[in-house]
Order: sequence, then structure tokens, then C-alpha cells
Amino acid sequence: MEKAPRILADFLNYMETIKGKSRNTVKEYFYDLRLFFRYLKYSRNPSGASDFESIDISDVTVDDIKTVTLSDLYSYMSFTSRQRNNNASSRARKVASLRSFFNYLTNKAKFLDYNPAAELESPKIHKRLPRYLNLDESRRLLSSVKGENKERDFAILTLFLNCGLRLSELVNININHIRGDTLTVIGKGNKERTVYLNDACKKAVDAYLRVRPRDGVIDRHALFLSERKQRISNKTVQYIVKKYIKESGLDPERYSTHKLRHTAATLMYRYGSVDIRALQEILGHESISTTEIYTHVDSQQLRKAVESNPLANLDIDRKEPR
Repeated sequence: MEKAPRILADFLNYMETIKGKSRNTVKEYFYDLRLFFRYLKYSRNPSGASDFESIDISDVTVDDIKTVTLSDLYSYMSFTSRQRNNNASSRARKVASLRSFFNYLTNKAKFLDYNPAAELESPKIHKRLPRYLNLDESRRLLSSVKGENKERDFAILTLFLNCGLRLSELVNININHIRGDTLTVIGKGNKERTVYLNDACKKAVDAYLRVRPRDGVIDRHALFLSERKQRISNKTVQYIVKKYIKESGLDPERYSTHKLRHTAATLMYRYGSVDIRALQEILGHESISTTEIYTHVDSQQLRKAVESNPLANLDIDRKEPR
């Protein structure tokens, strides 16, 4: 990351070391707050920058931040909507970043007596039902795996579809994270959780380990290796998933690694009669509300519920009144 002013660097260090946020999350905080700092400087001196993206924020001080009002924050949110075309979800994340930053300055660093973001409201986000592959499509995807790295690629898809892993969780699996039928994954906020491997996962991983390179491996701990014999990257896994989605006759624009996570959750809920709390643990969701979306995606269950009504098959011969 480029140089950040001291006030921002201290906040980012606090979020990573004290709050336990992942590096990816800390980067998102930086990008959100860098944009805000640029807007702040631009709004105070519009003629001082010919290129918004090149505005230097390294000289932003606590005194500059002390001038920020709630009105400034709403003006900034309007800017992100009208000038940056941010959707509600992106703006909600920026609101969360601002709240965290100003809460830190007020309650932890004690730089501010008044928190201007305390009353900053987040835009309403309309939740969409998750997109996922049905059972037949999932089987087609797995059947499409072929080629030189078929054991590795099949194991990757199998873990996604059976365990509901996040992309970062899969990429960061080490060999010693697997013990028998259990897999330890590092989720959001560096939180560990245990994922149980079914027979399909164990067989797929064992088959890959038998052909996994041993000589010249750069990261010998990593489970999944790239052609260069180093830990496979997020981008490579995304490419692999897109390739097989296309080869199985599915739309690569509609499905991604994260959609495979949705697929695993949906299949577990539909066919496994999984308790919502258990599904929350499996997926590593901090809030049960995030998991509850999977209780609304199964139209078959809704149809079955209506058909199971005891009045569903009641046939009453209604006579017209005379």
C-alpha cells in the first residue's frame, strides 16, 4: 500500500493487530479511507488538484479530521453515489469504514471529543437470493474436470462444493491442516474453525496428494500448488473454476468461486436437513442473519410445505345455491 498519514496508519495497525482483521479487510479500510481523505482535501480546495486519483493524502493531520462534520460525511456519500457510481452495498461498506475510523479516533486514540460518524446512517441494502448450482449442474461441473492437473482441480472443486469454503480459506490450506476427516481453516478475522471432510473430499484430497509435486516445491506446507510449485493464488483458482464452469456448459458470467460456496450451503440445507445454527458454524458466519438467507432459496421445500397442508387434497362437492 502507498504511504498513509500517521493517523490512518495507526488505525490500520489497530484493526489488524488488536481487532484481528485480516490483511484483505485492512486493505479495504485503507482504500475506503484513502478515497475519503482525497474527497476531504478536494472539497476544501477544489482548485488544488487537477487529477482526483493523484491527490496526496500523506499530509492529512488530526487537525484536518477535527474539522469533519456529519454534513461532510453525507456530502461524501453523495459523491460516492453520483460521481463514483457506487451501489448501495459499496456505500454501506464505506459507511462502516468511516464509523470504525471515527470510533477509533474518539474512543481509543482520544483525538476527538465528538464523533461526527455516530449518527451516520447506512444505505438500505435489498438482499438478493444467492445464486447457486443445482445438484445436476454440480455433478456436471465435477465431471468436466480433465487434463494434466485433473487431480488438483477436482480436489479444489470438491472442497468448494462440499465444504462451502471461501476462496481465501481454500488457498491458505496447509497439508498439516488436514487430520483424518477434519480440516482446520482460517476464516475472516483470522478465526479458526473446524470443517469435517466427507468421503468425497477425503478421496479427492488423497488422490491429489499422491501426485502433488515433491521436488523443488517453494512452499512445501501449501496443499494446493501452482505450475511454479508455489502456493496457488486466488487468481489461478478463479481461472480454474471459470474454465470448468464454461466446459460444463454453464455461464461463466453467472457463476464464480463464491457461487460454489452458495451451492454447498444450499445443497446441505436442502438435502441434509442441516440445522441453521450448524450451517452457520460450517460456513463460519459471524451472524446468524447471514446464514438465514439459505432458508429462503429452496422453492421445493416451500412447495412441499403447501402440499402437506391437510386441506390440500380435500375435495368438497360444492352445490350452487337455488
